[in-house]
Amino acid sequence: MMALSPVLLFMDRNLLARKQSARLDKHSDLGWKLFGKAPLRENAQKDSKRIQKEYEDKAGRPSKPPSPKQNVRKNLDFEPLSTTALILEDRPANLPAKPAEEAQKHRQQYEEMVVQAKKRELKEAQRRKKQLEERCRVEESIGNAVLTWNNEILPNWETMWCSRKVRDLWWQGIPPSVRGKVWSLAIGNELNITHELFDICLARAKERWRSLSTGGSEVENEDAGFSAADREASLELIKLDISRTFPNLCIFQQGGPYHDMLHSILGAYTCYRPDVGYVQGMSFIAAVLILNLDTADAFIAFSNLLNKPCQMAFFRVDHGLMLTYFAAFEVFFEENLPKLFAHFKKNNLTPDIYLIDWIFTLYSKSLPLDLACRIWDVFCRDGEEFLFRTALGILKLFEDILTKMDFIHMAQFLTRLPEDLPAEELFASIATIQMQSRNKKWAQVSGHCVLGFPQRSWQVARSGRTLHKVLSEDGAPLKEVPGWK
Repeated sequence: MMALSPVLLFMDRNLLARKQSARLDKHSDLGWKLFGKAPLRENAQKDSKRIQKEYEDKAGRPSKPPSPKQNVRKNLDFEPLSTTALILEDRPANLPAKPAEEAQKHRQQYEEMVVQAKKRELKEAQRRKKQLEERCRVEESIGNAVLTWNNEILPNWETMWCSRKVRDLWWQGIPPSVRGKVWSLAIGNELNITHELFDICLARAKERWRSLSTGGSEVENEDAGFSAADREASLELIKLDISRTFPNLCIFQQGGPYHDMLHSILGAYTCYRPDVGYVQGMSFIAAVLILNLDTADAFIAFSNLLNKPCQMAFFRVDHGLMLTYFAAFEVFFEENLPKLFAHFKKNNLTPDIYLIDWIFTLYSKSLPLDLACRIWDVFCRDGEEFLFRTALGILKLFEDILTKMDFIHMAQFLTRLPEDLPAEELFASIATIQMQSRNKKWAQVSGHCVLGFPQRSWQVARSGRTLHKVLSEDGAPLKEVPGWK
Protein backbone atom coordinates (compact mmCIF):
# COMPACT_ATOMS: atom_id res chain seq x y z
CA MET A 1 0.00 0.00 0.00
CA MET A 2 1.24 3.42 -0.87
CA ALA A 3 2.45 5.39 2.15
CA LEU A 4 0.36 8.40 3.09
CA SER A 5 2.14 11.72 3.09
CA PRO A 6 2.10 13.84 6.29
CA VAL A 7 -0.23 16.40 4.70
CA LEU A 8 -2.75 13.77 3.52
CA LEU A 9 -2.64 12.08 6.90
CA PHE A 10 -3.31 15.46 8.53
CA MET A 11 -6.24 16.11 6.18
CA ASP A 12 -7.73 12.64 6.85
CA ARG A 13 -7.52 13.11 10.60
CA ASN A 14 -8.88 16.65 10.46
CA LEU A 15 -11.76 15.61 8.17
CA LEU A 16 -12.74 12.84 10.57
CA ALA A 17 -12.45 15.19 13.55
CA ARG A 18 -14.56 17.86 11.79
CA LYS A 19 -17.30 15.33 10.98
CA GLN A 20 -17.40 14.15 14.58
CA SER A 21 -17.37 17.76 15.84
CA ALA A 22 -20.17 18.72 13.45
CA ARG A 23 -22.31 15.87 14.75
CA LEU A 24 -21.64 16.84 18.35
CA ASP A 25 -22.42 20.49 17.67
CA LYS A 26 -25.61 19.57 15.85
CA HIS A 27 -26.92 17.49 18.74
CA SER A 28 -25.73 19.80 21.51
CA ASP A 29 -27.23 22.92 19.93
CA LEU A 30 -29.92 24.70 21.90
CA GLY A 31 -32.47 23.81 19.30
CA TRP A 32 -31.74 26.70 16.92
CA LYS A 33 -31.94 26.15 13.18
CA LEU A 34 -31.19 28.47 10.29
CA PHE A 35 -34.65 30.01 9.93
CA GLY A 36 -36.16 29.52 13.35
CA LYS A 37 -36.14 27.68 16.64
CA ALA A 38 -36.92 23.97 16.75
CA PRO A 39 -37.84 21.96 19.86
CA LEU A 40 -34.96 20.29 21.67
CA ARG A 41 -34.25 16.65 20.88
CA GLU A 42 -34.76 14.58 23.99
CA ASN A 43 -32.04 12.04 23.24
CA ALA A 44 -29.47 14.51 21.82
CA GLN A 45 -26.91 13.92 24.57
CA LYS A 46 -27.52 10.16 24.51
CA ASP A 47 -27.04 10.02 20.75
CA SER A 48 -23.73 11.90 20.92
CA LYS A 49 -22.42 9.49 23.56
CA ARG A 50 -23.49 6.50 21.50
CA ILE A 51 -21.73 7.90 18.42
CA GLN A 52 -18.52 8.51 20.38
CA LYS A 53 -18.64 4.95 21.85
CA GLU A 54 -19.24 3.38 18.42
CA TYR A 55 -16.26 5.28 16.96
CA GLU A 56 -13.99 4.23 19.83
CA ASP A 57 -15.12 0.58 19.55
CA LYS A 58 -14.38 0.64 15.82
CA ALA A 59 -10.98 2.23 16.40
CA GLY A 60 -10.15 -0.33 19.06
CA ARG A 61 -9.36 2.25 21.74
CA PRO A 62 -10.87 2.58 25.20
CA SER A 63 -12.86 5.67 26.01
CA LYS A 64 -10.68 8.37 27.57
CA PRO A 65 -11.57 11.87 28.67
CA PRO A 66 -10.03 14.50 26.39
CA SER A 67 -6.83 15.96 27.72
CA PRO A 68 -6.46 19.72 28.24
CA LYS A 69 -3.95 19.78 25.36
CA GLN A 70 -6.51 18.25 23.00
CA ASN A 71 -9.11 20.78 24.08
CA VAL A 72 -6.69 23.58 23.28
CA ARG A 73 -6.08 22.13 19.82
CA LYS A 74 -9.77 22.06 19.03
CA ASN A 75 -10.00 25.77 19.78
CA LEU A 76 -7.22 26.70 17.36
CA ASP A 77 -8.30 28.24 14.08
CA PHE A 78 -5.06 27.17 12.50
CA GLU A 79 -2.65 24.43 13.58
CA PRO A 80 0.98 25.10 12.63
CA LEU A 81 2.76 22.47 10.57
CA SER A 82 5.51 22.04 13.14
CA THR A 83 3.29 20.38 15.79
CA THR A 84 3.66 16.71 16.69
CA ALA A 85 -0.01 16.19 15.81
CA LEU A 86 0.91 15.99 12.15
CA ILE A 87 3.65 13.37 12.01
CA LEU A 88 4.72 11.90 15.29
CA GLU A 89 1.41 10.45 16.45
CA ASP A 90 0.74 6.86 15.57
CA ARG A 91 -1.75 5.99 12.91
CA PRO A 92 -5.19 4.72 13.99
CA ALA A 93 -5.40 0.98 14.57
CA ASN A 94 -7.57 0.48 11.50
CA LEU A 95 -4.71 1.73 9.25
CA PRO A 96 -1.44 -0.09 8.54
CA ALA A 97 1.53 0.96 10.62
CA LYS A 98 4.20 3.15 9.11
CA PRO A 99 7.25 1.46 7.67
CA ALA A 100 10.45 2.24 9.53
CA GLU A 101 11.84 4.22 6.57
CA GLU A 102 8.72 6.31 6.29
CA ALA A 103 8.64 6.97 10.03
CA GLN A 104 12.28 8.09 9.92
CA LYS A 105 11.58 10.30 6.88
CA HIS A 106 8.60 11.92 8.63
CA ARG A 107 10.65 12.51 11.75
CA GLN A 108 13.33 14.26 9.69
CA GLN A 109 10.69 16.38 7.97
CA TYR A 110 9.21 17.23 11.32
CA GLU A 111 12.56 18.29 12.73
CA GLU A 112 13.24 20.42 9.64
CA MET A 113 9.87 22.12 9.99
CA VAL A 114 10.52 22.80 13.67
CA VAL A 115 13.88 24.35 12.84
CA GLN A 116 12.31 26.55 10.14
CA ALA A 117 9.47 27.55 12.45
CA LYS A 118 11.96 28.54 15.16
CA LYS A 119 13.92 30.59 12.64
CA ARG A 120 10.77 32.41 11.55
CA GLU A 121 9.75 33.03 15.14
CA LEU A 122 13.23 34.31 15.99
CA LYS A 123 13.26 36.59 12.95
CA GLU A 124 9.82 37.96 13.81
CA ALA A 125 10.84 38.48 17.43
CA GLN A 126 13.95 40.36 16.31
CA ARG A 127 11.84 42.52 13.97
CA ARG A 128 9.40 43.38 16.76
CA LYS A 129 12.25 44.12 19.12
CA LYS A 130 13.86 46.42 16.59
CA GLN A 131 10.55 48.22 16.02
CA LEU A 132 10.05 48.63 19.75
CA GLU A 133 13.58 49.95 20.23
CA GLU A 134 13.11 52.41 17.36
CA ARG A 135 9.78 53.55 18.78
CA CYS A 136 11.32 54.04 22.20
CA ARG A 137 14.22 55.94 20.65
CA VAL A 138 11.84 58.24 18.74
CA GLU A 139 9.67 58.82 21.80
CA GLU A 140 12.72 59.60 23.94
CA SER A 141 14.03 61.96 21.28
CA ILE A 142 10.66 63.73 21.05
CA GLY A 143 10.48 63.98 24.84
CA ASN A 144 13.93 65.54 25.05
CA ALA A 145 13.10 67.91 22.19
CA VAL A 146 9.91 69.02 23.96
CA LEU A 147 11.89 69.88 27.07
CA THR A 148 14.42 71.83 25.01
CA TRP A 149 11.74 73.79 23.16
CA ASN A 150 9.69 74.56 26.28
CA ASN A 151 12.51 75.31 28.70
CA GLU A 152 15.20 76.88 26.50
CA ILE A 153 13.93 78.04 23.11
CA LEU A 154 10.39 79.36 23.54
CA PRO A 155 11.16 81.49 26.64
CA ASN A 156 14.09 83.04 24.72
CA TRP A 157 12.57 83.02 21.25
CA GLU A 158 13.88 86.36 19.99
CA THR A 159 17.50 85.51 20.73
CA MET A 160 17.54 81.78 20.01
CA TRP A 161 15.23 81.10 17.07
CA CYS A 162 17.96 81.72 14.48
CA SER A 163 20.78 79.94 16.32
CA ARG A 164 22.50 76.92 14.80
CA LYS A 165 21.18 74.60 17.50
CA VAL A 166 17.58 75.66 16.97
CA ARG A 167 17.88 75.41 13.18
CA ASP A 168 19.11 71.83 13.54
CA LEU A 169 16.19 70.98 15.82
CA TRP A 170 13.86 72.62 13.33
CA TRP A 171 15.16 70.40 10.53
CA GLN A 172 14.63 67.25 12.61
CA GLY A 173 10.98 68.14 13.08
CA ILE A 174 9.16 70.12 15.74
CA PRO A 175 7.44 67.97 18.39
CA PRO A 176 3.66 67.98 17.84
CA SER A 177 2.96 69.30 21.34
CA VAL A 178 4.84 72.56 20.67
CA ARG A 179 4.41 72.75 16.89
CA GLY A 180 1.47 75.15 16.98
CA LYS A 181 3.25 77.59 19.28
CA VAL A 182 6.41 77.55 17.16
CA TRP A 183 4.44 78.03 13.95
CA SER A 184 2.60 81.01 15.42
CA LEU A 185 5.83 82.67 16.48
CA ALA A 186 7.57 81.93 13.17
CA ILE A 187 4.68 83.12 10.99
CA GLY A 188 4.17 86.18 13.15
CA ASN A 189 1.25 88.59 13.21
CA GLU A 190 2.25 91.48 10.99
CA LEU A 191 -1.43 92.15 10.30
CA ASN A 192 -2.07 92.73 14.04
CA ILE A 193 -5.17 90.54 13.99
CA THR A 194 -6.84 90.12 17.38
CA HIS A 195 -9.29 87.56 18.70
CA GLU A 196 -11.94 90.30 18.71
CA LEU A 197 -11.41 90.94 15.00
CA PHE A 198 -11.85 87.23 14.33
CA ASP A 199 -15.14 87.26 16.23
CA ILE A 200 -16.34 90.24 14.17
CA CYS A 201 -15.41 88.57 10.86
CA LEU A 202 -17.01 85.31 11.97
CA ALA A 203 -20.23 87.07 12.96
CA ARG A 204 -20.32 88.76 9.58
CA ALA A 205 -19.74 85.42 7.83
CA LYS A 206 -22.58 83.78 9.78
CA GLU A 207 -24.86 86.65 8.86
CA ARG A 208 -23.88 86.18 5.25
CA TRP A 209 -24.60 82.44 5.44
CA ARG A 210 -28.04 83.11 6.91
CA SER A 211 -28.74 85.59 4.16
CA LEU A 212 -27.69 83.09 1.51
CA SER A 213 -29.77 80.28 3.05
CA THR A 214 -32.92 82.40 3.23
CA GLY A 215 -32.40 84.00 -0.16
CA GLY A 216 -32.52 87.43 1.39
CA SER A 217 -29.73 88.76 -0.82
CA GLU A 218 -28.72 88.03 -4.32
CA VAL A 219 -25.43 86.31 -4.87
CA GLU A 220 -23.60 86.91 -8.06
CA ASN A 221 -23.35 83.95 -10.36
CA GLU A 222 -20.04 82.10 -10.06
CA ASP A 223 -19.44 82.37 -13.78
CA ALA A 224 -19.96 86.11 -13.72
CA GLY A 225 -16.68 86.58 -11.86
CA PHE A 226 -15.84 88.09 -8.53
CA SER A 227 -15.25 91.80 -8.12
CA ALA A 228 -13.04 93.10 -5.34
CA ALA A 229 -16.12 94.57 -3.65
CA ASP A 230 -18.11 91.33 -3.59
CA ARG A 231 -15.72 88.45 -3.00
CA GLU A 232 -17.77 87.36 0.01
CA ALA A 233 -19.97 85.43 -2.41
CA SER A 234 -17.22 82.83 -2.38
CA LEU A 235 -18.64 81.64 0.95
CA GLU A 236 -20.69 79.20 -1.10
CA LEU A 237 -17.54 77.57 -2.45
CA ILE A 238 -16.37 76.73 1.06
CA LYS A 239 -19.12 74.17 1.61
CA LEU A 240 -18.11 72.38 -1.58
CA ASP A 241 -14.43 72.21 -0.67
CA ILE A 242 -14.64 71.26 3.01
CA SER A 243 -16.00 67.82 2.13
CA ARG A 244 -12.88 67.19 0.05
CA THR A 245 -10.44 68.22 2.79
CA PHE A 246 -8.55 65.23 4.21
CA PRO A 247 -11.47 62.89 3.48
CA ASN A 248 -9.63 59.89 4.94
CA LEU A 249 -9.53 61.51 8.39
CA CYS A 250 -13.32 62.03 8.46
CA ILE A 251 -12.96 64.90 10.95
CA PHE A 252 -13.59 67.91 8.71
CA GLN A 253 -16.63 66.62 6.87
CA GLN A 254 -20.23 67.32 7.87
CA GLY A 255 -20.78 65.99 11.39
CA GLY A 256 -17.04 65.73 12.10
CA PRO A 257 -15.49 67.34 15.19
CA TYR A 258 -13.57 69.98 13.22
CA HIS A 259 -16.12 70.75 10.50
CA ASP A 260 -17.56 73.85 12.16
CA MET A 261 -14.12 75.13 13.12
CA LEU A 262 -12.83 74.85 9.56
CA HIS A 263 -16.02 76.40 8.21
CA SER A 264 -15.68 79.31 10.64
CA ILE A 265 -12.05 80.10 9.79
CA LEU A 266 -12.59 80.01 6.04
CA GLY A 267 -15.79 82.03 6.28
CA ALA A 268 -14.19 84.63 8.55
CA TYR A 269 -11.26 84.99 6.16
CA THR A 270 -13.49 85.65 3.16
CA CYS A 271 -15.03 88.52 5.12
CA TYR A 272 -11.65 89.71 6.35
CA ARG A 273 -10.16 89.68 2.83
CA PRO A 274 -13.04 90.05 0.36
CA ASP A 275 -10.49 91.08 -2.26
CA VAL A 276 -9.10 87.53 -2.10
CA GLY A 277 -12.16 85.56 -1.11
CA TYR A 278 -12.02 81.81 -0.93
CA VAL A 279 -9.76 79.90 -3.32
CA GLN A 280 -9.65 76.14 -3.68
CA GLY A 281 -6.76 74.79 -1.64
CA MET A 282 -7.18 77.16 1.31
CA SER A 283 -9.16 74.53 3.20
CA PHE A 284 -6.11 72.24 3.43
CA ILE A 285 -3.94 75.01 4.87
CA ALA A 286 -6.59 76.00 7.40
CA ALA A 287 -7.15 72.34 8.34
CA VAL A 288 -3.47 71.77 9.13
CA LEU A 289 -3.44 74.87 11.32
CA ILE A 290 -6.61 73.75 13.11
CA LEU A 291 -4.93 70.46 14.03
CA ASN A 292 -2.19 72.40 15.82
CA LEU A 293 -3.83 75.61 17.10
CA ASP A 294 -7.00 76.92 18.68
CA THR A 295 -9.59 78.43 16.37
CA ALA A 296 -8.74 82.11 16.83
CA ASP A 297 -4.98 81.50 16.78
CA ALA A 298 -5.38 79.33 13.68
CA PHE A 299 -7.23 82.19 11.97
CA ILE A 300 -4.47 84.64 12.87
CA ALA A 301 -1.76 82.31 11.54
CA PHE A 302 -3.85 81.52 8.45
CA SER A 303 -4.39 85.17 7.54
CA ASN A 304 -0.74 86.13 8.06
CA LEU A 305 0.48 83.06 6.17
CA LEU A 306 -1.63 83.86 3.12
CA ASN A 307 -0.38 87.42 3.26
CA LYS A 308 3.15 86.28 2.38
CA PRO A 309 4.23 87.34 -1.14
CA CYS A 310 4.33 83.87 -2.66
CA GLN A 311 0.98 82.75 -1.22
CA MET A 312 -0.69 86.03 -2.15
CA ALA A 313 0.60 85.76 -5.72
CA PHE A 314 -0.89 82.30 -6.11
CA PHE A 315 -4.16 82.80 -4.25
CA ARG A 316 -4.88 86.02 -6.10
CA VAL A 317 -3.95 84.19 -9.30
CA ASP A 318 -1.49 86.87 -10.34
CA HIS A 319 -0.29 85.26 -13.56
CA GLY A 320 2.68 87.59 -13.89
CA LEU A 321 4.05 86.80 -10.44
CA MET A 322 3.28 83.12 -10.83
CA LEU A 323 5.35 83.07 -14.01
CA THR A 324 8.11 84.80 -12.09
CA TYR A 325 8.22 82.04 -9.49
CA PHE A 326 8.07 79.32 -12.15
CA ALA A 327 10.93 80.91 -14.06
CA ALA A 328 13.07 81.16 -10.92
CA PHE A 329 12.25 77.54 -10.09
CA GLU A 330 13.44 76.40 -13.52
CA VAL A 331 16.78 78.15 -12.99
CA PHE A 332 17.48 76.00 -9.92
CA PHE A 333 15.89 72.96 -11.56
CA GLU A 334 18.39 73.11 -14.41
CA GLU A 335 21.24 73.80 -12.00
CA ASN A 336 20.52 70.83 -9.70
CA LEU A 337 18.96 68.23 -12.03
CA PRO A 338 20.15 68.94 -15.58
CA LYS A 339 19.31 65.46 -16.93
CA LEU A 340 15.76 65.48 -15.60
CA PHE A 341 15.33 69.11 -16.63
CA ALA A 342 16.23 68.22 -20.21
CA HIS A 343 13.79 65.29 -20.12
CA PHE A 344 10.99 67.58 -18.92
CA LYS A 345 11.79 70.10 -21.64
CA LYS A 346 11.78 67.37 -24.27
CA ASN A 347 8.32 66.25 -23.18
CA ASN A 348 7.03 69.82 -22.68
CA LEU A 349 6.23 69.21 -19.01
CA THR A 350 6.14 72.68 -17.46
CA PRO A 351 6.35 73.46 -13.72
CA ASP A 352 2.81 74.82 -13.46
CA ILE A 353 1.38 71.35 -14.05
CA TYR A 354 2.70 70.00 -10.75
CA LEU A 355 3.82 73.04 -8.76
CA ILE A 356 0.42 74.74 -8.58
CA ASP A 357 -1.13 71.99 -6.47
CA TRP A 358 1.96 71.73 -4.25
CA ILE A 359 2.19 75.47 -3.61
CA PHE A 360 -1.53 76.10 -3.17
CA THR A 361 -1.86 73.51 -0.39
CA LEU A 362 1.72 73.75 0.91
CA TYR A 363 2.09 70.01 0.20
CA SER A 364 -0.64 69.12 2.72
CA LYS A 365 -2.73 67.50 -0.01
CA SER A 366 0.11 65.87 -1.94
CA LEU A 367 2.11 64.33 0.93
CA PRO A 368 1.17 62.28 4.02
CA LEU A 369 0.00 64.60 6.77
CA ASP A 370 2.88 63.92 9.19
CA LEU A 371 5.41 64.49 6.41
CA ALA A 372 3.62 67.64 5.26
CA CYS A 373 3.85 68.99 8.82
CA ARG A 374 7.60 68.48 8.76
CA ILE A 375 7.72 70.40 5.48
CA TRP A 376 5.75 73.16 7.18
CA ASP A 377 8.25 73.19 10.05
CA VAL A 378 11.14 74.15 7.82
CA PHE A 379 8.94 76.34 5.62
CA CYS A 380 8.14 78.44 8.69
CA ARG A 381 11.88 78.73 9.26
CA ASP A 382 13.15 79.36 5.70
CA GLY A 383 10.13 80.87 3.97
CA GLU A 384 8.99 80.39 0.37
CA GLU A 385 12.42 79.22 -0.77
CA PHE A 386 11.90 75.91 1.02
CA LEU A 387 8.68 75.24 -0.88
CA PHE A 388 10.59 75.21 -4.17
CA ARG A 389 13.54 73.41 -2.62
CA THR A 390 11.14 70.68 -1.48
CA ALA A 391 9.80 70.43 -5.03
CA LEU A 392 13.33 69.87 -6.33
CA GLY A 393 13.93 67.32 -3.55
CA ILE A 394 10.87 65.36 -4.68
CA LEU A 395 12.02 65.46 -8.30
CA LYS A 396 15.49 64.30 -7.30
CA LEU A 397 14.10 61.47 -5.17
CA PHE A 398 12.15 60.09 -8.14
CA GLU A 399 14.56 61.15 -10.89
CA ASP A 400 15.32 57.62 -12.08
CA ILE A 401 11.61 56.82 -12.37
CA LEU A 402 10.63 60.07 -14.04
CA THR A 403 13.30 59.88 -16.73
CA LYS A 404 11.65 56.69 -18.03
CA MET A 405 8.15 58.19 -18.30
CA ASP A 406 6.37 60.15 -20.99
CA PHE A 407 4.39 63.38 -20.49
CA ILE A 408 1.12 61.83 -19.31
CA HIS A 409 2.70 59.41 -16.86
CA MET A 410 5.02 62.07 -15.41
CA ALA A 411 2.12 64.48 -14.90
CA GLN A 412 -0.02 61.80 -13.28
CA PHE A 413 2.82 60.62 -11.05
CA LEU A 414 3.72 64.11 -9.81
CA THR A 415 0.10 65.00 -9.09
CA ARG A 416 -0.47 61.71 -7.25
CA LEU A 417 2.71 61.09 -5.29
CA PRO A 418 3.20 57.74 -3.51
CA GLU A 419 1.38 57.60 -0.18
CA ASP A 420 4.23 55.75 1.56
CA LEU A 421 6.87 58.35 0.75
CA PRO A 422 9.56 57.95 3.48
CA ALA A 423 10.26 61.18 5.37
CA GLU A 424 13.96 60.59 5.99
CA GLU A 425 14.66 59.79 2.34
CA LEU A 426 12.81 62.90 1.20
CA PHE A 427 14.65 65.18 3.63
CA ALA A 428 17.96 63.58 2.65
CA SER A 429 17.11 64.38 -0.96
CA ILE A 430 16.11 67.94 -0.08
CA ALA A 431 19.38 68.42 1.79
CA THR A 432 21.36 67.79 -1.41
CA ILE A 433 19.58 70.60 -3.29
CA GLN A 434 21.64 73.76 -3.59
CA MET A 435 19.55 76.92 -3.77
CA GLN A 436 22.31 78.96 -5.30
CA SER A 437 22.87 79.69 -8.98
CA ARG A 438 25.88 81.60 -10.23
CA ASN A 439 26.52 82.85 -6.70
CA LYS A 440 22.94 84.12 -6.46
CA LYS A 441 20.47 82.87 -3.90
CA TRP A 442 16.75 82.30 -4.34
CA ALA A 443 15.70 85.81 -3.36
CA GLN A 444 18.15 87.36 -5.83
CA VAL A 445 17.15 85.07 -8.69
CA SER A 446 13.42 85.50 -8.14
CA GLY A 447 13.90 89.27 -7.79
CA HIS A 448 15.87 89.29 -11.04
CA CYS A 449 12.97 87.50 -12.72
CA VAL A 450 10.66 90.26 -11.60
CA LEU A 451 12.97 92.88 -13.09
CA GLY A 452 13.08 91.19 -16.47
CA PHE A 453 14.87 87.87 -16.18
CA PRO A 454 14.36 85.98 -19.47
CA GLN A 455 11.28 83.89 -18.82
CA ARG A 456 10.49 80.60 -20.47
CA SER A 457 8.26 80.47 -23.48
CA TRP A 458 5.47 78.55 -21.72
CA GLN A 459 2.47 80.22 -20.12
CA VAL A 460 0.24 79.17 -17.25
CA ALA A 461 -2.90 79.49 -19.33
CA ARG A 462 -1.41 77.31 -22.07
CA SER A 463 -1.59 74.23 -19.87
CA GLY A 464 -5.06 74.89 -18.48
CA ARG A 465 -6.59 72.12 -20.55
CA THR A 466 -3.91 69.67 -19.45
CA LEU A 467 -4.41 70.66 -15.82
CA HIS A 468 -8.10 69.99 -16.14
CA LYS A 469 -7.45 66.49 -17.47
CA VAL A 470 -4.65 65.52 -15.13
CA LEU A 471 -5.48 67.23 -11.83
CA SER A 472 -9.26 67.27 -11.80
CA GLU A 473 -10.81 64.92 -9.25
CA ASP A 474 -14.50 65.52 -9.66
CA GLY A 475 -14.90 67.12 -13.06
CA ALA A 476 -14.10 70.61 -11.79
CA PRO A 477 -10.93 72.48 -12.73
CA LEU A 478 -8.16 72.64 -10.19
CA LYS A 479 -8.82 76.33 -9.60
CA GLU A 480 -12.31 77.64 -9.02
CA VAL A 481 -11.33 81.29 -9.27
CA PRO A 482 -12.00 84.10 -11.70
CA GLY A 483 -9.62 84.49 -14.59
CA TRP A 484 -8.51 80.85 -14.52
CA LYS A 485 -9.07 79.44 -17.97
